[in-house]
Amino acid sequence: MNPDTDPELSVVIPMYNEEEVLPLLVDRLRPTLEATGATYEVVAVDDGSTDLTPALLQRMHRDWDAVRVVRLRANAGHQAAISAGLVSARGDYVVTIDADLQDPPEVIGEMLSLARTDGLDVVYGVRNDRSTDTVFKRVTARAFYSLIRRMSGTSAQSDAGDFRLMSRATVDAINELPEHNRVLRFIVPALGFPSGTVEYRREERAAGVSKYPLLKMLKLSVDSLTGFSMAPLRLATLLGIGGGVLAVLLGIFAVVESVMGKVVAGWTSTVVIVAAVGAAQLLCLGLLGEYIGRMYTQMQGRPTYFIAYDSLAAPARRGPTDTPLPPRGAPTAGRRGPVARTPDEREVPPADPVLEPADPVLEPAVRDAAGR
Repeated sequence: MNPDTDPELSVVIPMYNEEEVLPLLVDRLRPTLEATGATYEVVAVDDGSTDLTPALLQRMHRDWDAVRVVRLRANAGHQAAISAGLVSARGDYVVTIDADLQDPPEVIGEMLSLARTDGLDVVYGVRNDRSTDTVFKRVTARAFYSLIRRMSGTSAQSDAGDFRLMSRATVDAINELPEHNRVLRFIVPALGFPSGTVEYRREERAAGVSKYPLLKMLKLSVDSLTGFSMAPLRLATLLGIGGGVLAVLLGIFAVVESVMGKVVAGWTSTVVIVAAVGAAQLLCLGLLGEYIGRMYTQMQGRPTYFIAYDSLAAPARRGPTDTPLPPRGAPTAGRRGPVARTPDEREVPPADPVLEPADPVLEPAVRDAAGR
């Protein structure tokens, strides 16, 4: 692939500690992309891996010239890694797919064909068979997607994850969004661009372990809920109004009972009511805190990721090692940092410059200074 020309297809693959599955991924992805007949690039985004993933990616880059390695300076998370890949991708169509091979790369050709034939901006990969997932994951996923659709009004696919094909117009629209905590599986449907679906059977992870434990799934759920719906805030308002009305009614009841000479009894009911109101208040404060936290993060304007290395922009290597180095220029985000050098590239401090005066009158003084 000529690095000076933009390819027709970019495949963005976020990776974090995927040393076990990378060889299997190459064996299946490369013939699939060659069969499409399109010019392509593979944008492998290393999300701060701590195993041998960086070294394996460099080997891939040497053996397969279509591979482009983008390395983040620190682990930024799955969605941020995909965002970094979308910013780096140059293709007319961009596919995002995970490295674990649960989503089959063989479907990419069908996605590309459908997008070209029907003029679609987005083609979702939809899982028609999730028998490899646990019952708990299937049930909670369907319930969550149903809740998001009801609360946000988006047409998010229930069985579609981050395996999708997008047109250049869609990718440019996403890259223009100022949002930090992106959840792309809901942002893309919210754009409302023409879309289609391709169904496939979800396989088990080919190798390695899942990088999405329960806590990360919960965080993704909170980001999705607070990022795409005002319903939690409205729920807080409704709970506040309901609690106020209930308090007024209880006050009136207590006054009437007191005027009639009756003692207001029922410590149990009092405690239950107080506890319920307190719980509602804490819930409302928590929801408000989530939105205020998002506003605070947005006002800070901190990038969600920092690119440390991009094989497309890196200079040719002539050192004794094959370890990738950051480009000579400033990082993609943040301030200019120190540039690593190999031993044979380290610069020797220049000698003190010798002044050569243009005026002949000054020459004796210069000679005397040089003689000292």
